[in-house]
Amino acid sequence: MKRLHSIILALVLVQGLVAQTNVQIVGTAANAAGKTVELYCYDDMLSGREVLLDGVQIDSAGHFRLGCYVNYPRMVFLQVEQYSQVFHIEAGRRYEVFIPEFDWDIDERQNIHLAPVALPVEFVGVASDDLNMKISRFESVIDSFIMANRVWFDVKYHPQKRYFDTLVAVLKKEVGGIGQEGGDFFGRYAEYSLAEMRLAMHFESRKKLIAKYITDQPVRYYDEPYMRLFLALYEGAISKGTNRVPQGRLVSWVAAGDYDRYMDSIGLDPLLRNEQVRELAVLEALKESYYDRNYDRNRVRDMVRTLSLKTRFKEHRTIADHLLSLFSRGEKGSDVPEFRLPDADRKMVSLDDFKGKWIYLSFVRVGEPYSQKEIETLAYFRDSIYAHNPDVVFISVSCDREFQKMYHFLKNSRKGRRYNWTWLHFDGNYKLLEHYGVVSYPTFLLINPEGRLHYSVTPTPASGILLNGPWEKSKPADDDTSKPFFMR
Repeated sequence: MKRLHSIILALVLVQGLVAQTNVQIVGTAANAAGKTVELYCYDDMLSGREVLLDGVQIDSAGHFRLGCYVNYPRMVFLQVEQYSQVFHIEAGRRYEVFIPEFDWDIDERQNIHLAPVALPVEFVGVASDDLNMKISRFESVIDSFIMANRVWFDVKYHPQKRYFDTLVAVLKKEVGGIGQEGGDFFGRYAEYSLAEMRLAMHFESRKKLIAKYITDQPVRYYDEPYMRLFLALYEGAISKGTNRVPQGRLVSWVAAGDYDRYMDSIGLDPLLRNEQVRELAVLEALKESYYDRNYDRNRVRDMVRTLSLKTRFKEHRTIADHLLSLFSRGEKGSDVPEFRLPDADRKMVSLDDFKGKWIYLSFVRVGEPYSQKEIETLAYFRDSIYAHNPDVVFISVSCDREFQKMYHFLKNSRKGRRYNWTWLHFDGNYKLLEHYGVVSYPTFLLINPEGRLHYSVTPTPASGILLNGPWEKSKPADDDTSKPFFMR
């Protein structure tokens, strides 16, 4: 009897695990063997926090298999290294994809963060009713029509609504499923996308669109078309000031931490009287305010924290917490991610090994001209810094794809001996670069002895920071407001 109970329990557990995967992605990559392919989605579209759904190493034959569980259509990102492709997945579907031969070294010739390069992904044996095919056809018709009539859609002039109406008629004829706002996912996708176009071209006012698509409608937090339209409708609608409340008052209430007055005053707007809509719009406004120089970032962060504590909507609490996490990344005083990377002799070195010291951390590429100039500056100051400040260390992380580039640079180059500080190779850890906010080379970060960032934006060696760094015993208090903002 006991054995039977164990068998039943095991079957229940297995069925539970199987139930957690109702989407399969089976793929082949032409020249990506050994690389890691990952599947991500947004946890929420307002904060943009990404969640890893699955990840696996591509085998020697170029094959991979990913799986996840969804209970509604979701936009996902298939990512390899720093390259990704977006598509939609639905419950119960199996997707077969092919990644053709790709030049993985593009990022060493151009900044792909400024000029993104998409991961090429081809779908094999796509069903006629596939959501991605419908969306692709919908957007293709829009692009073709606008290109053929671009003068009448150009916002620099005066877009003509009659051409937009013609576009809608063409979409209904050639694509179908248009005008089904309350129906399936594609119907909402099409309806809300056209609503965004009406807003952008001023064919319909924000007030009318909100009344039609937001007021008295359920808030669909996890519905991509709805949230995209919601954010478009409320973008800049609060943080820049409203018809009833100028920005100056909002700034003063944020600075004073007067959360209740801020929320009540915004609620005077007829478009924001619904508590749930108002709080979600305020989260968007506070996100915008954080990057607006008129607002105090610390006070904005406090307001988001207050909303998280006071809200009665669990979704808003989650979004607020995601925003707080987003704000803290790269900010002065935030903890830095730990890592273990190989040095030039393939010995693994941990960042934690240097805790208790000032760490001047640099992310460089040894063959990149700007990196080379700053490396030379580091070499110039290295001996005097190490001689008089034993609590300071330099660590340079080479982000060149090939380990041998760093090795030959240090071991075989004429000047290699001058660069006698800790050198590590990033070892293909692109997530580490993302977590540290490395989008160009060189990037510098100063980490204090407690293991936290000392600056929000760390000055480069050429700025003169090494002449009188914060590690100097005679350094005045670090909150000296007379210093430039980026050195506080």
